[in-house]
Amino acid sequence: MANPSLGADGARFLADVVLTCDEVFAVFDRGAVDVGADGRIAWVGAAAEAPATDAPVISLGGLLMPGLVNAHAHTPMTLVRGAGDGLPLMAWLTEVMWPREGRLSPSDVWWGMTLGSVEMLRSGVTTTCEMYAFEHEVIDAGRQAGIRQVMCPGVLSVAHLDDSGGVAERVAEIAQVHDEHNDPLGRVTIGFAPHSAYDLGVGPCAEIAAAARERDALLHIHVAETADEGDALADKHGGASVPRLLADAGALEGRVLAAHSVWLDDADLDIYASTDVAVAHCPVSNMKLGSGVARVPEMIERGITVALATDGPASNDDLDLWEEIKISSLLARVTALDPTLMSAQQVISMATRSGGEALGLDVGVLAPGRWADMIRLDIDDVAFVPVTSPQELIAHVAWSGGSRHVTDVWVGGERVVAGRVCLTVDEARARYEVQHRAQRLAQESGT
Repeated sequence: MANPSLGADGARFLADVVLTCDEVFAVFDRGAVDVGADGRIAWVGAAAEAPATDAPVISLGGLLMPGLVNAHAHTPMTLVRGAGDGLPLMAWLTEVMWPREGRLSPSDVWWGMTLGSVEMLRSGVTTTCEMYAFEHEVIDAGRQAGIRQVMCPGVLSVAHLDDSGGVAERVAEIAQVHDEHNDPLGRVTIGFAPHSAYDLGVGPCAEIAAAARERDALLHIHVAETADEGDALADKHGGASVPRLLADAGALEGRVLAAHSVWLDDADLDIYASTDVAVAHCPVSNMKLGSGVARVPEMIERGITVALATDGPASNDDLDLWEEIKISSLLARVTALDPTLMSAQQVISMATRSGGEALGLDVGVLAPGRWADMIRLDIDDVAFVPVTSPQELIAHVAWSGGSRHVTDVWVGGERVVAGRVCLTVDEARARYEVQHRAQRLAQESGT
């Protein structure tokens, strides 16, 4: 069926600047992007060289670029945003987060995902990789909001390990969700998400990984977020690191996206490189929780795909990926005392093209055949002055640009944000629902 935002011939979008984020980082002054009725890009280039078309022409002005890709989020945690501030990770989880989350209802999660989707779409995030429970509500809320999502239903020991340590029932549930909802030609794909090896153990993680491989689905897992989370496993297995244990168990053989991956040594990085594990880098969350600084420049040097992510809105505390773009580079530079690390082009790519690669989706690049997930930036702003070369413009996007410059957003060619207003969600209702439900959760949990 034709996209409701596009005519039978699709549409041509004209902009003052088109930033493709492709391999050569092509920039077109007075550029054009042709989008077919199927929501995919048919042609990109300078408007003066565009082929003849019968499609309607939409003159946007500003800068048109790919939508941002949030490679690791727990978006329904908008319901617990700000709770437990100042606690270390394990205390934050066990004393505040899990007690409140244990009282969530399906409708709570639906509204939490809805409000978070508004926040992401308005800031230019068009794709999100979600690790959470209540997967049916997360999928439905995301669909109604119009955001593209990779939904990875979570597996936690407290909820899914039985007396024998098995996770078969939960794996079967996720497999059914995959079979019902996985739609590579639509806006929802389904992965599998064991929380972590320290929570579940290596065996259950390997069991879940095998189920993911059977369906060529993404395996999404937390790895090495904090310095000591793997100590008990290391003591039990002769000092082996979590990446080593997962690799030896066969858990890294399929499509794997490892969140955080802060505390990795050279051997661990080599394991990632040899098994094509991608990393969801969450610098703001890692800084807020005092978790450490991931070795991103070394990852990139080894050819590891590194995407950017916000983590959840309770450990960040927002879903604004523009912060990650700037801070990821600055953090790497100040840690290494090297201002040459992680260029503007690299960090923008991490938020766009690399995110698509990590998730296995045709997003993050304005190029023929890709989904027309696009955002318009208002560059008639002091933050974008002066521009004397394409490289300066790219630098402004990375260092000066932000969510405040995003005016319009399209997912698959369908406009979901116009004039900074989300068209798909009643934002006032969503704010009200999350506020009142969050108050209930706080009172019931006593935290």
